[in-house]
Amino acid sequence: MASLSESEGTNRGSMWELDQNLDQPMDEEASRLKNMYREKKFSSVLLLRLAFQSLGVVFGDLGTSPLYVFYNAFPHGVDDEEDVIGALSLIIYTLTLIPLLKYVFVVLRANDNGQGGTFALYSLLCRHAKISTIPNQHKTDEDLTTYSRQTYEENSVGAKIKRWLEAHAYKRNCLLIVVLIGTCTAIGDGILTPAISVLSASGGIKVQNPNMSTDVVVIVSVIILIGLFSMQHYGTDKVGWLFAPIVLLWFILIGSVGALNIHKYKGSVLKAYNPVYIYRYFQRRNSDSWASLGGIMLSITGTEALFADLCHFPVFAIQIAFTLIVFPCLLLAYTGQAAYIIAHKDHVADAFYRSIPGTAVVIVMLVTTFLMVPIMLLVWKSHWILVVTFIVLSLMVEIPYFSACLLKIDQGGWVPLVIATAFFIIMYVWHFCTVKRYEFEMHSKVSMAWILGLGPSLGLVRVPGIGFVYTELASGVPHIFSHFITNLPAIHSVVVFVCVKYLPVYTVPMDERFLVRRIGPKNFHIFRCVARYGYKDLHKKDEDFEKMLFNCLLSFLRLESMMEGYSDSDDFSVPEQRTEGSISNAFLAEKTNNNTMCSNGDLSYSSQDSIVPVQSPLRGNSLLRYSSQASHTVSDELEFLNRCKDAGVVHILGNTIVLARRDSGIIKKIAVNYMYAFMRKICRENSVIFNVPHESLLNVGQIYYI
Repeated sequence: MASLSESEGTNRGSMWELDQNLDQPMDEEASRLKNMYREKKFSSVLLLRLAFQSLGVVFGDLGTSPLYVFYNAFPHGVDDEEDVIGALSLIIYTLTLIPLLKYVFVVLRANDNGQGGTFALYSLLCRHAKISTIPNQHKTDEDLTTYSRQTYEENSVGAKIKRWLEAHAYKRNCLLIVVLIGTCTAIGDGILTPAISVLSASGGIKVQNPNMSTDVVVIVSVIILIGLFSMQHYGTDKVGWLFAPIVLLWFILIGSVGALNIHKYKGSVLKAYNPVYIYRYFQRRNSDSWASLGGIMLSITGTEALFADLCHFPVFAIQIAFTLIVFPCLLLAYTGQAAYIIAHKDHVADAFYRSIPGTAVVIVMLVTTFLMVPIMLLVWKSHWILVVTFIVLSLMVEIPYFSACLLKIDQGGWVPLVIATAFFIIMYVWHFCTVKRYEFEMHSKVSMAWILGLGPSLGLVRVPGIGFVYTELASGVPHIFSHFITNLPAIHSVVVFVCVKYLPVYTVPMDERFLVRRIGPKNFHIFRCVARYGYKDLHKKDEDFEKMLFNCLLSFLRLESMMEGYSDSDDFSVPEQRTEGSISNAFLAEKTNNNTMCSNGDLSYSSQDSIVPVQSPLRGNSLLRYSSQASHTVSDELEFLNRCKDAGVVHILGNTIVLARRDSGIIKKIAVNYMYAFMRKICRENSVIFNVPHESLLNVGQIYYI
């Protein structure tokens, strides 16, 4: 019995070893796809032009903040000019520390090849540490030209942080939750920000007409908002050119008026640039000063747009626009307002229309601060002293503002939080069910050894045609395929497993999008194709996805033939194409005799599955004869592939229905059976995304309980 168990264990081990080597990633295929990607370089004239355009896209919210900051800081009026000086000092140093130092000179550098925002930071971290909750990463992905990453010494701080993040699943989940919170609060803020800015600007018409109804202001604001949003479809370039002159004129005007007010009323307001008045402000007003932080914090609304809108403009263009125009004009505007308010203390309430407190803003800033810590350690390899300095300076400003905003929740600050919570629930439910679906695919995938054991016919009738089987797996055979061949008596002559994979990069160049390799011996006619996309890639550009797949398959066959031909040269060697069929032959031979070297052509397979080029026995006419035979073989296969295409192409998609188990709680049942099911129903299916003709579509259904 003991010997029988040992024999069974050996067989199981051999089959596992065979299956692992059949499912190897496409290392060689990916390494050949090298594009000449380089970071874009901009001339000085172009940079100035882009800096000018960025004014109309990026800085609109920051520019309209002076409309409502002082009123929200002093909703009950001003009693002492020292209070105005203290509030102005807070505004000055908040603008200096957060938008200027933190974002313009630090955070903007943490871009993902020109892409900004919370997801860009997360994609950077996913490339430098294995923190993705969907474990579909392969080494082949690192060969992409847009997949930049750093390496670390074993005992460096970055290496320790990396190991700490990768150690437990709960740490990865917590990081994902932080990212989703930052993203959802940015959405909540973005929904309200245009309305707040336009409503505050429109409220200025009541200054000259105090008896005007508030309804008139609201109607005017709605008309302006409709006009603004109707222009968005023209694109960033046209919108930037349209609004850049307007915003530039706005900044020049508020800066000029501010300078005029400083000169006209009270130049002593300039003493607010001394930070001592911040301390005096809190000392004088006590609890009132803390509550007023919620209004002063509005001076930095729109700061996150500096990073989020980075995809439209280069970093240097935004830095030029902010440091040379936006920042000095804002300082003059706020200083001039303070001088005017000191001279006219009763005009604070009449100056601007009261706005809703914009709470989600500071949450987004806190999330960015926390995500910047691993970015600085893992990506930039910054010294820990610089990291601590960045954290202290950021939190020293943001935490007081956050605590002050909590006091404003019952005054309207709950609106963006409710919106953010709704989006967070939607995103988390979608992610949770997607992960469970992927785990189901992984656990139920079919062994490649079992497929090869069926023989070239797969135990069925091979009918003319090509079958594209869509799966989320980049290796192995999906469960829907075994379900398909066990319930139908026939399968196509050519089978291609298509995996659509999303990577933590902003884009995958078209030249590097597809990876193709052969599965099994050539007479099986089974292939795998991995289509890789970044988070900014649009599928609508792939108008003929089927044609692209077929062309990549043809290119692979030609390249495979070329690689086999070159292997016969004594003077020229290239990395060989390791097909899964040849690997399986090597391992089957190894199973018979572990010390035997199995030869196939002029490649030697060792027991360690390493491919070693050996001296070719072919010489002279023999070499020409071999090349002619190889050319004849590939032409036959290309002709066979074209005949199969003419016979018909079928796209086989898995329609996995995810349901909660019967013993699940009520919350899980609502989330999975209703929310996720509804979202799947209203989202576009893969057949629509990839423009699959309806007559060529075959859905294979299955139910999965989580």
